[in-house]
Amino acid sequence: MIHELTFPIYDDEITALHVGDQVSLNGVMTTARDTAHKFLVETYIRTDEPKQELELYEELKEILGGGGIYHCGPVVAQNEDGSWRFVAAGPTTSIREEVYEPEVIRHFNVKAVIGKGGMGPNTLRANQEQKAVYLSAIGGAASLIADAVKEVVAVYKKDEFGVPEAFWVIRVEGFPAVVTMDAHGRSIHDDVEAESKKQLTGLIG
Repeated sequence: MIHELTFPIYDDEITALHVGDQVSLNGVMTTARDTAHKFLVETYIRTDEPKQELELYEELKEILGGGGIYHCGPVVAQNEDGSWRFVAAGPTTSIREEVYEPEVIRHFNVKAVIGKGGMGPNTLRANQEQKAVYLSAIGGAASLIADAVKEVVAVYKKDEFGVPEAFWVIRVEGFPAVVTMDAHGRSIHDDVEAESKKQLTGLIG
């Protein structure tokens, strides 16, 4: 069974998901990597009240509320009419965002974080508290995933951050992923690590 999810995603849809479930994502979400996460936290979260770039803040609140963040530095091309298209859109390693992601999930009410390699205990805790999931995209399938990106709706901070680090707001259809950290405190990445340690102990002693 494949769970069809359309942004914005609601709490009951998240709690229905468990580690190992396949999902298909539809609707509008945004890419964000290291620079974008740092910007979100330092500009909008670790402050008494956002005082700068308020228009962008409101845009991002709307996109991220019930929405998704994709850890991706896409390869893009510009069309003749000035619009953009994704040429390749493979996931990047997520653990680098562990220092930021829990705060971003809580502040913006993010429901799905997509990437590769999993995340740590703080993000898992935020998933439980906020009803969110971590989804593993298909590594090595950058062109396939790009086919699921039907439209680049907007791009923010491209000139300042560069193409890979910008916020690319995209509309997706049938974006494939697997739940590897759920809202029930389960992480397949923890299971893999525990099994690896068990195997290593067996080999050593």
